[in-house]
Amino acid sequence: MLNSSAKVREVNIVGDCVWAVYNTPYKSDIDEVFTIAAYALTLRKLLNHHYAKKDIDPINIGIGVDWGRALMIKAGYSGSGINDVIYMGDVVNRAAHLAHEAGRSWRDPIFLGGDFQTNLSADNQKWLKPTYVQGLGNVYTADVIMSSMSEWIDNL
Repeated sequence: MLNSSAKVREVNIVGDCVWAVYNTPYKSDIDEVFTIAAYALTLRKLLNHHYAKKDIDPINIGIGVDWGRALMIKAGYSGSGINDVIYMGDVVNRAAHLAHEAGRSWRDPIFLGGDFQTNLSADNQKWLKPTYVQGLGNVYTADVIMSSMSEWIDNL
């Protein structure tokens, strides 16, 4: 799901954390990333539907999204064959902190930074709720899923 966009630059899994970096130079790209977040929540609903049938506890996720410039560097030891790409910068750290807070303590599962929210279309902004989070300041939250897919899940 996270790599479904041509704008994706990196998808990585570390432990129980999955993260992605997208190249979003246009506002329409920001809306596309928001849609990907909604699809991710819809897939969570599908998984939890199947888990419930097998008496498995549901999964909860937190999605943190922000917009800004990131520094990409290649790291590795010359001749070792290690040539990893590392993304650094405030936007990466902030997205990680947003994801950490999202979905906890009955909070919405999507947390968006202010720069991301500002660049969203008016149609998508209507789904957001402003909130203040200690340590993060003003953020925007959402709990959106794809309605057509949700209806299909409900009819399984």
